[in-house]
Amino acid sequence: MSLKLYLCAALSACAVTAFAAEIDASKLPPASDQKDVTYDKDIKPIFEKSCFHCHSATAEKLKGKLKLDSLPTALKGGENGKDIVPGNSAKSPLVAAVAHVGDEDDFMPPKKAEAKNPRLTPEQIGLIRAWIDQGAK
Repeated sequence: MSLKLYLCAALSACAVTAFAAEIDASKLPPASDQKDVTYDKDIKPIFEKSCFHCHSATAEKLKGKLKLDSLPTALKGGENGKDIVPGNSAKSPLVAAVAHVGDEDDFMPPKKAEAKNPRLTPEQIGLIRAWIDQGAK
């Protein structure tokens, strides 16, 4: 592995770890009990309805360079690194953002946009958590 690639990987891991330390997981909605949650079947419809207008290849103005319109792009993350930590929804910045837990600047949708773009329900967030905890497949 090249030094540059190694440093990028190390910095990304540190950023996710630092983020996770700031989030109080007890404030997150619980993960759903639903089994075999998949991106295509369960998560993409939520993202299509609530997130694609700002986080897809067809968005007029892509926010944070985060695309949620396919599994590979969602797992890639945005300008701040990975937003989904497969196997650990409590440490996934995406979950904290949609649950409005942690840094208010990261809330999705932003509070100022909630009238036009309603927040996800606790049930939707729970399903996203279950998907991530089950490996984000």
